[in-house]
Order: sequence, then structure tokens, then C-alpha cells
Amino acid sequence: MKQTSETTFHPVRRDQLREEREHDTYRQQQKPAEPSACVECGAVFHAGRWQWAGEPPEKAAKVLCPACQRIRDDFPAGFVYVGGPFFAANSDEILALIRHHAQKEGAEHPLARIMGIQEEGRAEDGVLITTTDLHLARDLGDAVHKAYHGELDFHYNEGEQRLRVHWRR
Repeated sequence: MKQTSETTFHPVRRDQLREEREHDTYRQQQKPAEPSACVECGAVFHAGRWQWAGEPPEKAAKVLCPACQRIRDDFPAGFVYVGGPFFAANSDEILALIRHHAQKEGAEHPLARIMGIQEEGRAEDGVLITTTDLHLARDLGDAVHKAYHGELDFHYNEGEQRLRVHWRR
């Protein structure tokens, strides 16, 4: 069976920026009314962007933010695979780096979150981290690569608006 370019992943250089060519179901076509608050995470849409604002305003419209919608649908935008013998020996330290980096990024960008971390079987097989945002997946891969070197690959699927990041050492 022949695969089309819309369903296959292509390697991507780390310095390439991607413009959206196709519609992303989770990208809102219209801005929500201001202010709006996510009913699940409490993020507030204000001044043209999603942000953490503590308590949402009383008169805020109740909506579901794109990140919570992805989590509810179990439809990640990014997949980060981290594995190899070095990972098996240092998994706690590497996962702490990943969580710290995601927490720091999420404090500035409420739509960039880790959805889950799944072990892939044996310890040396690594883990699969799913994210609500393509940029977070890329940033996590870059952070691990910067800290521990190893092999880092990016595969972007334009048809599905998904990024797969693979790091091994």
C-alpha cells in the first residue's frame, strides 16, 4: 500500500520554523469573548491570549481551552520519546529535567502542557511523553539534548499537525 505525503512523517531540521498550511482542529477559528475562562484548568483568555490569572473574573464566559480539549479527546500534538541505556541509568534525573522545563514553559504558556508520561516496557526502552503543543515537544527534546547530548530527531506530519521527537543515548 502506497502512503501519501499527508500521512507520513518527514525529518525536520531543528532550526526550521513551520507555518500552518492546513487547518488544525484545536486552533480556534475565532477568538473567545473577553474575558473567557476555561472550565477545567482555569486559564483565562484576556488581552488576546490565554494566560494564568489566578481567580477568573466573575463575568468571564465559560469555555474549554484548546489544551484541555486535546486532553479530553486524548489527541496529543507532540510525542517525545526518550530512551536508551543512558536514559535507563539516569531516568529520574532526565525526567526531573523534563518536568521542570515543562513547568517553566507552562507558567508562561497555559496551552503548553504535558499530557502524560508512559513507560515503554523495560527501563532501557525509555518513556513516551505526550504534549498539548508542538513547540513544547520540540523544546523538551532540545532541553534533553542540550543537557545530555545523544541523538535527537524530529519528525513532523503536516497532514495531522503532529510532531514526533526521538532522543536516545
